[in-house]
Amino acid sequence: MIGRGPVTDHAAGRPPAGALSAAGAVELAVIERSGLIESHHLGAAAVVDAAGGILRAVGDVHATVYPRSTLKPLQTMAVLATGAVFDDDELVLATASHCGSPAHLEVVERMLAADGRDASALQCPPQWPLGSREKAERMAAGLGPERVTMNCSGKHAAFLRASDALGVDPDTYLDPDHLLQRRIVETIEHWTGEAVRHSGLDGCGAPLHATSLAGLARGIAGISSGSSLGAARLMRAVAAEPWAIDGPGRANTLAIERLGVLAKIGAEGLVVIGTPEGAAVAVKVLDGSMRATTPVALALLVAEGLVDAEAAAEVADAITEPVLGGDTVVGGLRVTLR
Repeated sequence: MIGRGPVTDHAAGRPPAGALSAAGAVELAVIERSGLIESHHLGAAAVVDAAGGILRAVGDVHATVYPRSTLKPLQTMAVLATGAVFDDDELVLATASHCGSPAHLEVVERMLAADGRDASALQCPPQWPLGSREKAERMAAGLGPERVTMNCSGKHAAFLRASDALGVDPDTYLDPDHLLQRRIVETIEHWTGEAVRHSGLDGCGAPLHATSLAGLARGIAGISSGSSLGAARLMRAVAAEPWAIDGPGRANTLAIERLGVLAKIGAEGLVVIGTPEGAAVAVKVLDGSMRATTPVALALLVAEGLVDAEAAAEVADAITEPVLGGDTVVGGLRVTLR
């Protein structure tokens, strides 16, 4: 399996660290209202180069975090290594935290039907769509949450297809001892260059494996540069179908469309962005808020000269809600990295 280098207990020979805490966090951004700072977002972030070296460390980038859905590109590498075949939009849905639009659901249902299944085979929980508009539309139509509308349904459909390709029981695809899940652990360790530090369960029910922010950034950097056949295949698909990874006008999709990067959010305040040149940033906001994640990640990439400043500012402006006082804009989010 092609990866990012030898697996160690910790980057640069350091001992494994505990979970990211307030002691290892720094201020990343603030919310200002009428000239007064109303909220502070603390966290940590790592920027790495194409060789996996740390260009910038903000806070404790060696502390342990759950990557949540920022792990999906690495999981997709394991899925592709099984020999399972996907159309471009299917492959992006395998990596997506989709907003639950009809177009997203059509792709997931097509994947399942092509493999002789329907949505009842999915083992992610029934949930409302991630997108507020999509949720409202379903409610107005008298529809409820379903497994297929859960934002990870594409990943689960891909896990089923990968199980078929491996010739193993698809009904137990979420078992940590399932061959596919063991392959995913191996893949994570190869791409991050770190041993998995802790394992639990993600919100969708899949095994979830903790890494450092530095290791996570290294893994994303390798994938975004297309440094293996599987990575190059995924990057071509993401470039061709950026809507599928998130949704039109949403943060990840806009970043991909306007900056040519790989962008992926994760629940509880995570985002990763990787460039075609093989640099990447991983951000964790300690309080779990998502509103500062992408603006902070973009600011770090701009500061290191890794993305176009004007285009990055346009993306940040498009996804950041202003602070209102009635009908008047009285403030907003400000990245405070130093």
